[in-house]
Amino acid sequence: MNAAIRYYTRSGNTEKLAMAIADATDIPANSVDEPLSEPVDVLFLGCSYYAFDVDEAVKKFITDNCANIKEIVLFGTSAMMRSMKKPIKKVTDAVGISVGEEEFHCRGTFGALHKGRPNQSDCKNVVEFTKKVLAKRNGL
Repeated sequence: MNAAIRYYTRSGNTEKLAMAIADATDIPANSVDEPLSEPVDVLFLGCSYYAFDVDEAVKKFITDNCANIKEIVLFGTSAMMRSMKKPIKKVTDAVGISVGEEEFHCRGTFGALHKGRPNQSDCKNVVEFTKKVLAKRNGL
């Protein structure tokens, strides 16, 4: 099973989680600006809500790379929302990509809200989450 990490960030919050995953798993984390160069069984996709939706760059990445993605597992940050599945599934359902039932979410710093998040504990938790997903997908 092969995996990749892509993320979209405006403030650096989601990038911080992506880099924690990359450091712990040796899977390179890249922005959604970088297309997938080969098919992946699992794409760990990091994003956040902006005005109650995900950024168009995330949607474009999914549609442009759909032939190389078997499954997406979401992780991300936001100030208020707890799941990115609804807007992501609108895109993935249209192109035939499955979205894993697992999802990691934590608060992200937004103005005066949630200062310092994601923090060290959040980074540790996203790494544990990712390792559990990888172990499950590998049948361990």
